[in-house]
Amino acid sequence: MLRMSTLYGLLMLATTPFSYAADTVVMSAQQIQSLGIVTATLPAKSNGDVSGLPAQVVVPGNQLFVMSSPMPGLIEQTFVGVGDSVRKGQLMATLQSPAYAEAQRGYLQASVQAQLAKDNLTRDESLFKDGIIAESRYRLSKGAALEAQAALSERRQLLRLSGMSDAALAKLQGGNLSSSLTLTAPIDGVVLEKSASAGLRLDAAVPMFKVGKLTPLALEIQAPAGMTHDLKVGASIDIPAFHASGKLTAIGRGLTGSNQSVMLRATITQGTEWLRPNQFVEVSIMTASGGDAHTQWEVPNTAIARVDGKSMIFIATPQGFHALTVTLKNEGAQNSVISANLKGDEKIAIRGVSSLKSSLMGIGAE
Repeated sequence: MLRMSTLYGLLMLATTPFSYAADTVVMSAQQIQSLGIVTATLPAKSNGDVSGLPAQVVVPGNQLFVMSSPMPGLIEQTFVGVGDSVRKGQLMATLQSPAYAEAQRGYLQASVQAQLAKDNLTRDESLFKDGIIAESRYRLSKGAALEAQAALSERRQLLRLSGMSDAALAKLQGGNLSSSLTLTAPIDGVVLEKSASAGLRLDAAVPMFKVGKLTPLALEIQAPAGMTHDLKVGASIDIPAFHASGKLTAIGRGLTGSNQSVMLRATITQGTEWLRPNQFVEVSIMTASGGDAHTQWEVPNTAIARVDGKSMIFIATPQGFHALTVTLKNEGAQNSVISANLKGDEKIAIRGVSSLKSSLMGIGAE
């Protein structure tokens, strides 16, 4: 039994692939290769930003317009599709609506009633001043005139909501009724959604088109809670893959329930032509600590090890690796910003860091 235990100890000693001392891990080139450790040159100095944050492109709420059917009717024809650019006032669709003709008839009737009530009021006011009629009759005429004018205003507003202009209302006095409704673009923008097609019957207030102005655009960014203390409203935002940029406009005060991240909002003013609404992108944000960029470096998260509550990176040396304690400034989804006294020409381990961490902690050694 003693000989077997001695043999097992010698076998473990022979297969130990490295040795350790303080902050140094001694390894040969063959051992580094067998453990799958990969090194890379230290990335360029960080400007104090955090990159790789997931974000979604959205259209600002004040630049979105939903066009709906003003009255019940049948879609006769549509003139635009999703993705088309439109100008303000451009014709987008026509509808046939008997309710529209009915609304015009109601407006004409209200106009006649308002004029009659006004004439009666003028006559009774004169008679009241001459003492021919009682004050109660004058007050009744005045109330009837106000009521008729209110009914006329209601009918006029209904036609305006349906898209009829003041010029068309003036021409309506001739009794030329029409059942054809036209929908025109409310702004210069792009058609984002279309639910209207020829031959479809619609009730009132059913959405037909969604039109949006795509300059500027907005971003909704998911950021780890730990990095928000260095963020300031107005910080620069970059989307490197699409050469777009903008400014941070809002920092959320609450955390999302699913991943405990903070919602950030930004406005993109440059490069919007390369972005699309609802597109997912990765962004970088300039932090308030950007003034210390001469000691800050952006490294992959896979290069950072945590030992006894400290953050470390492993720098390649002729003997193996040197473990350097660093300050983690901001942690991103894929890369993080660290602060350390580095020259910039060092090679650091970006894969197989767990093996180096084990060696540093003495795991696997005799």
